[in-house]
Amino acid sequence: MDAIEDLVEIEAIKNLRHLYSPYFDGKLLDELVGLFSEDAVCEFGPAFGGDWAGREGEPYGVLHAVTNPWIRLVDAETAHGRWYLLDLNTSEGAQNPLLLFGIYDDVYKKCDGQWRIHRTRIDFLWPRRDYRGPRKL
Repeated sequence: MDAIEDLVEIEAIKNLRHLYSPYFDGKLLDELVGLFSEDAVCEFGPAFGGDWAGREGEPYGVLHAVTNPWIRLVDAETAHGRWYLLDLNTSEGAQNPLLLFGIYDDVYKKCDGQWRIHRTRIDFLWPRRDYRGPRKL
């Protein structure tokens, strides 16, 4: 690929992760699962709701804010990305709107010409720390 093609692929991946937040927060489950590969794994760990495998899972009510994307194309069908995550509690009467700070660590896979989230993990930074650093691909 050349530099322009790389930028187009990276923008498609950014759009994928950006769509995750309103779909998850809005409980738009059909749209949300469409962002994942058929064999996706969400590695959240036992202290943070457990892992999800496949296209099943239960969203919950928060507001996800993602920023500072770093995306590296590994090859034509695989990419790695990291994003800062700020989860906010928007429920009425919440004493503290801050739920957590973390970093999404994603592996993206191109399926039928479309980028999908293949694996996602959160490196939790606050209130409990569970930081593993960038995955090795």
